Amino acid sequence: MTKQLLGFFDSGLGGLTVLRRVLERHGPVPCVYLGDTARVPYGNRQPDDIRRIAAEVVGWLRGQQVSTVVMACNTTNALARDVAEGQAGVPVIGLIGAAAAMVETRRVGVLATPATVASSAYRASIEALHPGSVVIEQACPAFVPLIEACEMNSDDLRRAAQAYLEPLLAASVDSIVLGCTHYPLLVPLLRQLLPESVQIIDPAIGVARQLDAVLGPPVRISPASRPFSLESCRFCVTADPDGFAVRATPWLGQRPAVSLQLLQD
Repeated sequence: MTKQLLGFFDSGLGGLTVLRRVLERHGPVPCVYLGDTARVPYGNRQPDDIRRIAAEVVGWLRGQQVSTVVMACNTTNALARDVAEGQAGVPVIGLIGAAAAMVETRRVGVLATPATVASSAYRASIEALHPGSVVIEQACPAFVPLIEACEMNSDDLRRAAQAYLEPLLAASVDSIVLGCTHYPLLVPLLRQLLPESVQIIDPAIGVARQLDAVLGPPVRISPASRPFSLESCRFCVTADPDGFAVRATPWLGQRPAVSLQLLQD
């Protein structure tokens, strides 16, 4: 098999949820992770701005000689998938199609950033694979800033979650897609607020499965017996590497070494 170097990117911490799923499934895969912390969050930006950023970030990853680009950011996946594919020069793996393939119910809610919701990318992808589905997309502008600030147990976060879930519950959804890579960190809170019958779909799991075609069968590391390793990963951010390392530690269960990478803005 050709030697692989995966390139991951997100506006900040969120893409680490995708990286973790991949490492848990496939072991110590060589990878480069770029967190564009100087411009987080992406989800409140204009589409043209998001497309320009995607071209720049994917161009940087191409310069690192990655063999596959993982768009660990739903907002760029929704608005700039074509840009990424044009810049990468290598296969590009996205989240939205992976999530749509995981849907098993007819009434689906999507929690996502305002930009992702405005694109209707999740609705289009789910309806294309599952004709007749009812898809309700809910913009969640407060989530990413609160998560990046490590306000995981705050009253503000709980109130925001209750408000965002209200229209989905009113529509009697059977499953909810986490349409932003930051949102898996909210699963404990969401489980408190949702009926047990509502399925929560994490697109990162689908991405890790799709990478079987690139990386081979899963090695099925058990986190309980042998934690995944970060030794094969290089972490870069566009601002505040020390702060990113501190905030990333509870996400990864270990502190990553993080370097500063300046990009044009």
